[in-house]
Amino acid sequence: MPETQDNNTLNPIPNEYTHFVGVKFSSTPRSYFFGTQSDDYKLGEFVVVETVRGLELGTIAIEPITIEKYSTGLYLKPIIRKATDVDIKLYEINQKDAAFAMTICQTEVKKLNLNMNLISCEYTLDKSKVLFSYLADDRVDFRELLKVLAGKLHTRIELRQIGARDKAKMIGGLGVCGLPLCCSTFLNEFDGISINRAKNQMLAINIPKLSGQCGKLICCLKYEDDAYSEEKKAFPELGSRFFIDKVSYTVTGTNILSRMVKIESDDAVKFLSLEEFMKQTNFTKRQDKKNDKN
Repeated sequence: MPETQDNNTLNPIPNEYTHFVGVKFSSTPRSYFFGTQSDDYKLGEFVVVETVRGLELGTIAIEPITIEKYSTGLYLKPIIRKATDVDIKLYEINQKDAAFAMTICQTEVKKLNLNMNLISCEYTLDKSKVLFSYLADDRVDFRELLKVLAGKLHTRIELRQIGARDKAKMIGGLGVCGLPLCCSTFLNEFDGISINRAKNQMLAINIPKLSGQCGKLICCLKYEDDAYSEEKKAFPELGSRFFIDKVSYTVTGTNILSRMVKIESDDAVKFLSLEEFMKQTNFTKRQDKKNDKN
């Protein structure tokens, strides 16, 4: 996927930019912003842009917006030009050559017995660099591989190790919600997702059902986690004891969505609404405490 911007670089927007546009690349459905002095760009139009990797071909996905509305804080790289027929033809040739380079690299990886799984191969538009992305469990010593590839491909070579989530981001797909994967649409960084988030949301600990296409815990576990933590403060803790009509009950379950509390005594089981539970036990909202997920 294109490495178009440095997330750590604040935006000193060059004075010559009057507009910015969104550009998509074939390797990712996400749009990236680039600066321009022109507003003469149409949706679907091919453009040549400068990225961290070099010159690349993309398509306009968001039409020009005045620079005053740019507020992401990331450095804007420029659109070099509208793509010519030569640029488009070169891009098509590069795709075929990348498939051939991928075959060569796979052969050499096998010969050298390297423990790496090649994922993709891409040339920059001017063919000044070829980038191989791969998965590996451990660090790979590919110095010998670089020597062999340099002798056969005659260009700069970059080998980039990616994680399982990066692979899912590159390939894309549909999540259990039926929508395109978050990682391939808007997520730029991957936070650590702990099983404690699932416990905090009182989900059944079924790892296959809680895992995404990448095999890791689904990123969406974090979306409602803070809301659950806040809502749980209104409920009694599991295992806590309360008296109702001089009978001791233990809280054995809560349901935040239906706002129900399950309590049990030696002889009975009751399901009370949170409001009814509070009336009968004089329970009030819990004080702030360290988040369960930490």
